[in-house]
Amino acid sequence: MAISPKSPIGLTILTVSFFFFTIIIPSLSLSHRDESNQTVYEILRTFGLPSGLLPDSVADYSFSSDGHFVVHLEKPCYVEFDYLVYYDTTITGKLSYGSITDLNGIQVRRFFLWLGVDEIRVDLPPSESIYFQVGFINKKLAIDQFKTIHSCRDSVMSSCLGSLKRVFELPAPVDEIPMLLTE
Repeated sequence: MAISPKSPIGLTILTVSFFFFTIIIPSLSLSHRDESNQTVYEILRTFGLPSGLLPDSVADYSFSSDGHFVVHLEKPCYVEFDYLVYYDTTITGKLSYGSITDLNGIQVRRFFLWLGVDEIRVDLPPSESIYFQVGFINKKLAIDQFKTIHSCRDSVMSSCLGSLKRVFELPAPVDEIPMLLTE
């Protein structure tokens, strides 16, 4: 038995289909378009990740409904955490709650080697740790160093010189340290 578009059942099916395809489906895709008004750092926090995973030099980004993203930096750069990290001009991956997988464009220096970071994840429920998957190595670090957005450095030398300078800094003489006077 065929349903005629002129019958009450046919009209109901057509109305429901029209409603579904013109209102429901577009509104589902709009939920991710609304996120484009957010900064990439806010999106990281929305997914339970610290905003300091990316440097301050993000030029633009795109984020799709399936979690895939592309971030463009103004230029490649370095940031010093517990390890020296290199960010390429293009960083790609897939966001899901508490993790970034299929990551490309971020490398970490281990001794004299640069190794690509494949995955980043946090504990659920959140703890004070973050995990970086580099090949078959899983490294656990304190999450505190990733809570603030860091400035980019143009070269390895500027990052290394900054660290080296801090090692050789002398503490201020006692007479130059301001003292609180109590009356």
